[in-house]
Amino acid sequence: MISFRDVVGSTLVAGVAFFITFAPVAAEDVKQTSAQTSKRPAVEKKAHRLVLQVNTNEPGTMNLALNNATNVAQYYQERGEKVEIEIVTFGPGLNMLRDDTSPVKARIKAIAASTPGISFKACGNTQGNMSKAENKDISLIPEATVVKSGVVHVMELQERGWTYVRP
Repeated sequence: MISFRDVVGSTLVAGVAFFITFAPVAAEDVKQTSAQTSKRPAVEKKAHRLVLQVNTNEPGTMNLALNNATNVAQYYQERGEKVEIEIVTFGPGLNMLRDDTSPVKARIKAIAASTPGISFKACGNTQGNMSKAENKDISLIPEATVVKSGVVHVMELQERGWTYVRP
């Protein structure tokens, strides 16, 4: 007859033998996994991309867009991460980038000089329509780049994964 004490004793001996046999192997696996983890290449940080729309001739909106852009750029710069920001103007918002009407011209010049990740886009359609309506060429500030259609440009940036904000 097998006693309870014999069963427990045999089980205990088998458990200890198992632990002694396989514990070093498990420890090596853990060490190997840790070593493999430390040799993995660093995960590349995702580039952040923001498009800000300005379509009103209101200095408050223009300044808010500039505040948003500089705050976002500073945030990611402090984190060591890349960010691209485009401020796209169309309709009455084109006045933001007009050489003769921009209430924020000096501020844009300073931002463009200090923060290369921020760019300024002007709608070519709006520029053409304003030229016809005013019967004169519409000059833009040097920091502005003309895109054919501001709305289409915003759409295409969103389709490529850019984050859209309208201040």
